Amino acid sequence: MSVSTLAADQSVCSPLPVLGRDVTVPLVTGGEVTYAALDYAASAPALQRVWDDVAGYAPYYGSVHRGAGYLSQLSTDLFENARRTVAEFLGCRADDQVIFTRSTTDSLNLLARALPADCQVFVFETEHHASLLPWQDAKVTCLNAPRTPRQAVETLERALAARTPSSDGGRGPALVCVTGASNVTGELWPVRELAAAAHAHGARIVLDAAQLAPHHRVDIHDLDVDWVAFSGHKLYAPFGSGVLAGRADWLRAAEPYLAGGGASRRVSRRPDGGVAVEWHESAARHEAGSPNVIGAYSIASACKALTEAGWDTLVAREQHLVARVREGLAEVPEVRILSLFGDDAPRVGVISFVVDGWNSSHFAAALSAEYGIGVRDGLFCAHPLVRTLLGSDPETQGECGAPEAAPGEKSLNAIRVSFGAGTPDEHVERFVNAVKELVTEGAKWTYRTEDGRCVPAV
Repeated sequence: MSVSTLAADQSVCSPLPVLGRDVTVPLVTGGEVTYAALDYAASAPALQRVWDDVAGYAPYYGSVHRGAGYLSQLSTDLFENARRTVAEFLGCRADDQVIFTRSTTDSLNLLARALPADCQVFVFETEHHASLLPWQDAKVTCLNAPRTPRQAVETLERALAARTPSSDGGRGPALVCVTGASNVTGELWPVRELAAAAHAHGARIVLDAAQLAPHHRVDIHDLDVDWVAFSGHKLYAPFGSGVLAGRADWLRAAEPYLAGGGASRRVSRRPDGGVAVEWHESAARHEAGSPNVIGAYSIASACKALTEAGWDTLVAREQHLVARVREGLAEVPEVRILSLFGDDAPRVGVISFVVDGWNSSHFAAALSAEYGIGVRDGLFCAHPLVRTLLGSDPETQGECGAPEAAPGEKSLNAIRVSFGAGTPDEHVERFVNAVKELVTEGAKWTYRTEDGRCVPAV
């Protein structure tokens, strides 16, 4: 479907109201402009609906699982109802657990602490650091970057088939960790096929849905994954909360992620003077301390808002924006869009690129200072993937003060534009026009390096 046809389709909705949509920022060239927030892949703005729900609850805030008073009981009900809302949002199985954490990173570190002994972990080098690094205490196999979805499945199948036998000669526990959508290229990964490959070889799989859940329906049962992890601050609920949802057995068998109140069912003195502890087997086992009830409630509110808006409608509008950005960048010969799976691969609203002859930090700084557009530059906490896509040396680093890349020279980092349910068409149009103008006319201001960042010279 073409952009013009899609734009005329009544199923393409208006952007969802988000905080900050009317914020203006100054330009170095004079005047102000409405800020174009195009860094959703890092943190999406809060939905107005989420903010209103939290503001409505705030006067009734009370201790959770701790008090007999009305506000404490209300807060406890709110917290546990949020858990049920998230379970429904993810299509959880009847015996799955939903654990509230601080973020995707926290969720995957929690799961890493719950791995059985001798568990082997398989992860592609293309992962975000949140899903690449938590497994350092396990036996990790880092798989090379695939160039097609089919190659990803075949690479995993070969690795699982060749995995090291356990101490008893059998196939010990194994875990596959994979992203749902790349935080660099936006490309969708073949999660269902990877899950089938994992299970065929006796392994389990955890889905890093940080970049997928804000853009597409995520259903644990349909995808047949064992766990899902995601962050509230990317799901339009930026209050420092995250989720790990999935099978309970490994979580029940593991020592609590944090030791403390809430995780313990019963504590007593031992005759030898030590302390005996009986831990909960529910999600509370890994939620020690006073929980972030506002964070949990904000995630639940976002889940409801996205579901009620309708995934088909949200996806259709986002694909309209994706097509517009890609078409606009394709009109600039100096721009190269980064991709693993090729131009036809399905993707979410995350696009990374380099501009021939430009240092990426300089280009991003100019977009902000001269056009009021917020994007991201660098390696996006996915260093191996970006370096693979750029063909750059891991020992080199780019910064504004470094010489700008000559035509045909490899870039040291990249620029990422990302958007979602709250992005107006005007922000995308302004971005495309700004890229064209910067490439053809150059920056209107001079820039310098400050603390490793490119900033306008005053």
